Amino acid sequence: MEILIPLILSGCGLVMISSLSLRNSMAGGNPYMAPLKQFQLIGIGLTFMMLCFAWPSSSMKKHSGKLFTAAFLLLVLTAVPGIGIKVGGARRWLNLAVIRFQPLELALLAVPIFMADRLTDEHNISTRGDFHSFIRPTLMVIMMMGIPLMLQPNLGGTIIVTAICFVMHIERRGWKYPVWGVIAGAAAVVVLILIAPYRLRRFNAFWDPWADPMGQGFQIIQGLIAFANGSLTGVGIGKGLQEEIYLPESDTDYIFPAIGEEFGLVGTMFLLILYALWTWRVYYIYRDAKTPFTKSLALGLTASVIFPMFVNVAGVTKLMPLSGIPMPFLSAGGSSMIVMWAKVGVLMSIKMENKST
Repeated sequence: MEILIPLILSGCGLVMISSLSLRNSMAGGNPYMAPLKQFQLIGIGLTFMMLCFAWPSSSMKKHSGKLFTAAFLLLVLTAVPGIGIKVGGARRWLNLAVIRFQPLELALLAVPIFMADRLTDEHNISTRGDFHSFIRPTLMVIMMMGIPLMLQPNLGGTIIVTAICFVMHIERRGWKYPVWGVIAGAAAVVVLILIAPYRLRRFNAFWDPWADPMGQGFQIIQGLIAFANGSLTGVGIGKGLQEEIYLPESDTDYIFPAIGEEFGLVGTMFLLILYALWTWRVYYIYRDAKTPFTKSLALGLTASVIFPMFVNVAGVTKLMPLSGIPMPFLSAGGSSMIVMWAKVGVLMSIKMENKST
């Protein structure tokens, strides 16, 4: 189930991307390009899953610092002109000659591994209850990853990294300091929104998209219209009207509303149930973990999949401002798909170790 459910989700994403590609054929484009690329990315992701499945937890723990450093340096490189690619006013991608890569995705794999290592380090166990144990590693990891992310800028990615670190810290060392961290973080988000005009415009669009329906509120409104068009059972595969001309990024950030239009509430609830079932199955990997490291790592990896899903769904359903976070296993794009499957491989490696000990 831990592999089957992501396969079903990836298959649903492939079907939706294929449906959206029909528009390309009507406009003279190649209808097979996007689904073929997505199929190849799923294959590459499955290859990385097998590699990570063969990666023992002892080796993960040993090399956690190197992986974290690599993720940090790649995030820093996004600020370098010519290497960092500017899309929509933000530098979130790297041009690595043969591939475009989003370092945030690697960070969402590196951070759980590094945090699990540091939180279960025997030298730090004695500091379990004091403020120093919150500074190191939790606050330091948040700061190290948050600074280059905010320079992109990527507030959504920073919030997800922070949430993962807090959840892992709470599981190992309790609620005492993360509660104050959440309060301070919420205050910081408010300040960041107020001092940045583009963030304030995005918040205003979230709060009242109909105040500027052809500008900042356009994408939010079209997503909601897509859900409304789909009603209970959808308009049918390949028959969606919103994604044809009105719904931007319908194969990436807005793939969930596109699915809602063509497959209705039934289709979207089916996907959410799949995510819930996957979380339930992975819970048993966490529960049965034999070492503190693998237990903490299983929790962190699960959070690194489920939190982006919540952020994406909340953004497109107007429960929170849009953040540009892709839907795990569904959205088009190589970085997210490959790293998501790598996480599944690590979880399966932990499950195998649970059975062998």
